[in-house]
Amino acid sequence: MATTAELFEEPFVADEYIERLVWRTPGGGSRGGPEAFDPKRLLEEFVNHIQELQIMDERIQRKVEKLEQQCQKEAKEFAKKVQELQKSNQIKEAADIIQKLHLIAQELPFDRFSEVKSKIASKYHDLECQLIQEFTSAQRRGEISRMREVAAVLLHFKGYSHCVDVYIKQCQEGAYLRNDVFEDAAVLCQRVNKQVGDVFSNPETVLAKLIQNVFEIKLQSFVKEQLEECRKSDAEQYLKNLYDLYTRTSSLSSKLMEFNLGTDKQTFLSKLIKSIFISYLENYIEVETGYLKSRSAMILQRYYDSKNHQKRSIGTGGIQDLKERIRQRTNLPLGPSIDTHGETFLSQEVVVNLLQETKQAFERCHRLSDPSDLPRNAFRIFTILVEFLCIEHIDYALETGLAGIPSSDSRNANLYFLDVVQQANTIFHLFDKQFNDHLMPLISSSPKLSECLQKKKEIIEQMEMKLDTGIDRTLNCMIGQMKHILAAEQKKTDFKPEDENNVLIQYTNACVKVCAYVRKQVEKIKNSMDGKNVDTVLMELGVRFHRLIYEHLQQYSYSCMGGMLAICDVAEYRKCAKDFKIPMVLHLFDTLHALCNLLVVAPDNLKQVCSGEQLANLDKNILHSFVQLRADYRSARLARHFS
Repeated sequence: MATTAELFEEPFVADEYIERLVWRTPGGGSRGGPEAFDPKRLLEEFVNHIQELQIMDERIQRKVEKLEQQCQKEAKEFAKKVQELQKSNQIKEAADIIQKLHLIAQELPFDRFSEVKSKIASKYHDLECQLIQEFTSAQRRGEISRMREVAAVLLHFKGYSHCVDVYIKQCQEGAYLRNDVFEDAAVLCQRVNKQVGDVFSNPETVLAKLIQNVFEIKLQSFVKEQLEECRKSDAEQYLKNLYDLYTRTSSLSSKLMEFNLGTDKQTFLSKLIKSIFISYLENYIEVETGYLKSRSAMILQRYYDSKNHQKRSIGTGGIQDLKERIRQRTNLPLGPSIDTHGETFLSQEVVVNLLQETKQAFERCHRLSDPSDLPRNAFRIFTILVEFLCIEHIDYALETGLAGIPSSDSRNANLYFLDVVQQANTIFHLFDKQFNDHLMPLISSSPKLSECLQKKKEIIEQMEMKLDTGIDRTLNCMIGQMKHILAAEQKKTDFKPEDENNVLIQYTNACVKVCAYVRKQVEKIKNSMDGKNVDTVLMELGVRFHRLIYEHLQQYSYSCMGGMLAICDVAEYRKCAKDFKIPMVLHLFDTLHALCNLLVVAPDNLKQVCSGEQLANLDKNILHSFVQLRADYRSARLARHFS
């Protein structure tokens, strides 16, 4: 076929074409040459060449037919396009004419021109419908330029708003395919924002109307579906859904703020959000506080049930207030002591759960409350936290702990109130942190700030008063325990042994047991408190401990060796006092140790010792009281030296 094509030359002459074919065929020449003339071979070449030409002809014919069809199709499309352009132009012209006629008809009297006015109105309506239909079709075909042309014509017609409605409706077809309606809405608005300026002369108005349609129809129905189902049956889920939906709606609104929606888009979007949620936000705080109360009560009850504990009635009113005042002033236990079996009735897990519930309530309150109602709503949530955490849990534990403190003369009493103190301090630190982190930002610039601070101050003072009372009574019990140890272990013969020459011990058994008990209590106090509270309580315990030992030593008569044992005991007590790390307590025991030297010093040296640095400032009666404890005090020599 390639060879056949090469034989064609322009211009084409049949005789020359055959001559060229014969000349190229072996045996086809007539003037001699390498081969003689061969007619059969030439005939065969002609037959083959004719077949090739026939095949070529068929191919060319098919190509020609295809090109003719394509040409006809393009001609029809071109003609159609020309027709459409002509028609489009006639629409524009007709629209301009009917628009002017419509305006003129408004001025004509109805009684004389009713038929004319009716025909004009009918034509106006028909043309308007045609234009809207044309816009609809163009939008479905994605012909932006045609949409722009029709929209420009419709701009002067009453049906222009309907054109916008059609555009908005068709934009949303197939737009909500994901499970996230808020993300779908954001993508839709972003897409329309890019397109609307190419179609309408007032894109910001059209986009705003689309957003309004999305909020008032799609989002509102979605929100209603999500909230109405659990509104009456599940307050917890309702509040979670409300918070989540409001947050996501607000987030969508923030994204839409990037678009041009007219002058005051902030107010516009805020009104749309309010229109969706107004029926839910009107009574939000009632649902919130109702749920928080029931949830908090359930958390506490579940805890006490796990302890098989039936809460005692603390009581309120005149009698209880009177008891409280008497207890504060006299430090007397009013009513029988309750055995708590070492249970503090304070739970960090309960506290964390209550604070977590309240934290979520504060977050929802911040998001869902009207700014003017925010401080008041936050205060209501705070009062619920105070009621259930501070009063129903901490204060109840303090009252129970106070009732569980044994009397000071009880033997082998278990003192658990310091455990209550330790846990109460930890819990109150958590309470204070939530107050500062989550409540303060909501009320800091409102009159509710002072009210909240005052309520917190009252709670702190009330608890500190009960803690102080409990600690004071606990210290009394500690001193009572020491008294029992001393009474049981200290013997008169310890300080006035029958055989002065056979005393081997360095200090008495009573001293050993008292010091062991004191060290244990000091460690417990340090673990139960923090900061200056530790020093304050240890100071008080140290002073009482010193007075106990001082008065205890006053009960005995001392021989020379017994006085040495007393000095050894006091030296051991002084070592114990060093653990307090309170200078005043150590000073008291240093002075007591110096006083005990009066029990053993030679009579001739008494005046010199009494005028020493540690004893010079003491009252003479105190010095005399210790000298009188000497077994040899009655001797005329000793009395003469001390007079």
